[in-house]
Amino acid sequence: MNAPLLDAAATAAPLAQTPLQADAGVGLAAVEAEPGWRAAAQRCAAVAAQFADSVDREARFPREAFDALKRERLLSAMVPAVFGGAGLSLADIGAICETLAQGCASTAMVYAMHQIQVACIEAHGSDSPWQRRLLAQLVEQQWLLASATSEETIGGNMRTSACSVELDGARFRIEKLAPTISYGAHADGILVTARRTAEAAAADQVLIVALREETQLEKRGGWDSMGMRGTCSEGFRLVATGLAEQILPTPFAEIADQTMLPVSHTLWASVWTGVAGDAVNRAKAFFRAQARSTPGSVPPAGLRLAEAVGLLQMMQARLSVALEAARAAHHARHGGSQADAPLAAQLGFASDMNTLKTSISTTALQVVQEVLMICGMAGYKNGTPYSVGRHMRDLYSAPLMINNDRIAQNTASLLLAQRPAAPGRV
Repeated sequence: MNAPLLDAAATAAPLAQTPLQADAGVGLAAVEAEPGWRAAAQRCAAVAAQFADSVDREARFPREAFDALKRERLLSAMVPAVFGGAGLSLADIGAICETLAQGCASTAMVYAMHQIQVACIEAHGSDSPWQRRLLAQLVEQQWLLASATSEETIGGNMRTSACSVELDGARFRIEKLAPTISYGAHADGILVTARRTAEAAAADQVLIVALREETQLEKRGGWDSMGMRGTCSEGFRLVATGLAEQILPTPFAEIADQTMLPVSHTLWASVWTGVAGDAVNRAKAFFRAQARSTPGSVPPAGLRLAEAVGLLQMMQARLSVALEAARAAHHARHGGSQADAPLAAQLGFASDMNTLKTSISTTALQVVQEVLMICGMAGYKNGTPYSVGRHMRDLYSAPLMINNDRIAQNTASLLLAQRPAAPGRV
């Protein structure tokens, strides 16, 4: 965690001598192809589950789980194989998030947030020699990436920035007052949004990779929260410097629309589905214990269990549809047909990603509420095999992560812009 994100030799090397070019024939150790990565995720989830209660109680970073994730080389699971990563798909990463969430929601959410940053760099920066070096060294060192998109003067609207990039020749400087930078104190790099220049409009933003060794974090607020306590989403004054090449070439508006929001919504939904899935597993265990104590009869909680299982299956199906839509959109962009895609299709994909987030975030809470009614006081109390208090507290953050009301308003605007479908079609 304390090592430089780009070592001195790599930083000093000419841009033409990137790891991709110099070592194209050398494969760094990576996660095995399926089913190896699934087994690795399950091992990490077991570690996460072992420490989940202490992480929650102490509001501390889940270091044991992330030590395991680094050992299993899962932090680079989404990095393409050409850079030494496993090259897993978004659906595969979603499956890892869901598995981790069954052990510890905070661990899974931090992992998801990290992979969102990896996806942004890979999709919008991998043509840059500097960003290619970053991806290769991320694989080798298993570094953790965080994000700073919120700002004290603008709140949670990540589409505008008050701070701006200061360029001085080949170097930049950025200062930002961020009300939250999840696990910022534990990250090896932070992706920061800012106005392109001091004269730029608030929505004319860029995304910058701030390296740990050239970033100062002054803590400005704690993280004593209801749930997701292990994400350590504290407030900071961030001051970062570095090379101008650390600024991704793509405007942030495109990064957000094409990658950050779709990947965020799908991976967050995977986390919430995993939390709900673990709660349902506890309800099933409680139901079986009840059934064993009253042979020959079905316990009264059976109806609620059936409802909870049905809601969970709906979540899983909705997530599966969204992942397929994301795969198709990615193929369209990289297949060269994105420019020819009708506006209705683009608007439809955006609204689909929005409704994925709002529906999964609310349904997950409904599932855990059903589980709580099934398990009763055994679920209400902490420290029992059927406890779901942590699950419920963690999931109350789901509708707030990019507030559902804001997303619904945006979805309404997208739907208004779409042309009406023919009768019998949606």
